[in-house]
Amino acid sequence: MARGTRTNLATLAGAVGDNSPVDRPTPPMTPTSAPLSELAPNPRNPRDDLGDLNDLASITGTQLQPALVVTRDAYLRLYPEDETEIGLARWVVINGCRRLAAAANFGRPNLDIVVKDEVAKDRVTLLAAAVIENVGRRDFDVIEEAKAVELLISECGTVDKAAMKLAKSKGWISQRRSLLQLNPELQTALRNGELAIRTARSLAQVPPEEQVEAWNTERQRQSQGAESDSASTDDGRGPAERAPVTAAKVTRTFRRLDADPAILAEALVEYLDGDGLRALLAALTQRT
Repeated sequence: MARGTRTNLATLAGAVGDNSPVDRPTPPMTPTSAPLSELAPNPRNPRDDLGDLNDLASITGTQLQPALVVTRDAYLRLYPEDETEIGLARWVVINGCRRLAAAANFGRPNLDIVVKDEVAKDRVTLLAAAVIENVGRRDFDVIEEAKAVELLISECGTVDKAAMKLAKSKGWISQRRSLLQLNPELQTALRNGELAIRTARSLAQVPPEEQVEAWNTERQRQSQGAESDSASTDDGRGPAERAPVTAAKVTRTFRRLDADPAILAEALVEYLDGDGLRALLAALTQRT
């Protein structure tokens, strides 16, 4: 209203009543940070072990990615039986439990958060959010991955629905589930990187009581093969040599397969063990 302009009571009432910008209630602000005392880790986190937190020691100064949280009420609507586990926390961390643990471990008093209660609209969505964050992580071993996939299938009801939630093929789902058929000793070897995934998948087809013996036989065969390759031939011409595998040969094979990047990535994950994948990532990083 211009200075010195005449007005009437009706106009004044319209300006200062429900339409008043001064008296209008301010919507509550969504927090972007919370003290650790108000945060609880997701009791349904698919990870058995948070692993080595030393790679997150820098969180004391910089948190690169906020943690995804839901409100206490939203979480308890889905899992009322977990009330004791989350205690008096106002927020439940769905994605970022390692960041939460690292903050507590290294003395950071709070955590940057993003509140998204829509993630807690149902159990499937909540679990899928937790699983998706971990699938494919280098510190998330394949047995944990397999258990998480199995849990999601139980919630979804079918393999097809779980595959859609994870944006994975049914073949990938089946391969991960098969690892749960391994003898506990072989599961431990797989988690420790002593057993390659491709070998583990084959052993999973063997009756559990015969798997360890089958693995020992396979290791012995591989050892004998390596010794044979390094041994001299009978005619004294030195070790038998294989034709070297070159990038050009591998490229020709890929072209014949005509596979998309997602399939190639899945095949490499199945073929390489943990050390091999790390070496591959390092080599790719150097070339990009």
